[in-house]
Amino acid sequence: MDCISLIKQLSTYPAISGNEKNLSQFIKQLFQEYCDTVEVDQFYNVKGIMRGENSNAKKVMITAHMDEIGFLVKSIDERGFIKFANIGGIDSRILLAQEVVIHGKKDIIGVIGAKPPHLLTVEEVKKAVSKDELSIDTGMKAEEVKKYISVGDIITLMSEPVALNEYRLSSKSLDNKAGVVALLGIMKELSVLKHQSDIYFVATTQEETELTGAITTAYKIQPDIAIVVDVCHGDMPEAPKDEIYTLGKGPSVGVGPILHSKLSKKIIDIAKEQGIPYQIDVEPGDTGTEAWATQVSRNGIPTALISIPLRYMHTAVETIDIRDINNTARLIARFVAIKEEELEGVLCF
Repeated sequence: MDCISLIKQLSTYPAISGNEKNLSQFIKQLFQEYCDTVEVDQFYNVKGIMRGENSNAKKVMITAHMDEIGFLVKSIDERGFIKFANIGGIDSRILLAQEVVIHGKKDIIGVIGAKPPHLLTVEEVKKAVSKDELSIDTGMKAEEVKKYISVGDIITLMSEPVALNEYRLSSKSLDNKAGVVALLGIMKELSVLKHQSDIYFVATTQEETELTGAITTAYKIQPDIAIVVDVCHGDMPEAPKDEIYTLGKGPSVGVGPILHSKLSKKIIDIAKEQGIPYQIDVEPGDTGTEAWATQVSRNGIPTALISIPLRYMHTAVETIDIRDINNTARLIARFVAIKEEELEGVLCF
């Protein structure tokens, strides 16, 4: 599977939370190559099912969110400068001098202006800039801006995927298009493996805001087991060493109170048996992913979390190692391919 090519294709679709419609149609086409049935629901979650060999099969749900962080146009002033609001968690410090695309009646490129250091006061030098102090400059007059752009239009960070070397890729929205590519990798692996369970693959929406896609799909599918695929913080300078994971050393398997302990242990055991590199992600509380929303659905769903290490999260230069995506796919495929009596052993108390 050519992960880099797939990520480049996925990146061409702006998919800010609540605006995933176009991307969902593309992902549906990708799922149809492997799944027996594929559908898109009213929230644009894409659900594909690979049927198992058992007639009364268990349901295993694997999710990865497709949405990305971004902005909404908040106002346009008399000079044509655009004020904006965040969708998802974005640090204002990364926005200075950032290029963006406003998706209005047509796509308009803009820049988030930054006051040059020559004009900064002593007080301004000492403090971080607030988002409310920032504006987008399209180079157009107000009349022309308003011709194409309206309050409420979405804005995405502008960034083309860049291969840093044979395995490393940098781009916007790898959180969590990397996870969607992992879903496709699992499907490809399972296409040559026997599996008894029915596997439900879901590319979910609105994770960066209220976990809406995970909440609705977990409730509807009501799986016996769920696996959430997301990203975790990759190793980078000055970051706390116990909160980062090394790129290229395999996915991290979450362990913690909201994650099913036997399920996590079985996944780790399979990684050891198959020689698949992995890391341990200690999650003492809320994981910041869809795992919590999935775990508490209906009467509760045994849930595991497997994360792909990613540097510089929620920026335009998120960076991953393609080998971690491939190893995520290998690990999950081999877990869901185990016999259902083994799954019973994992689920029993």
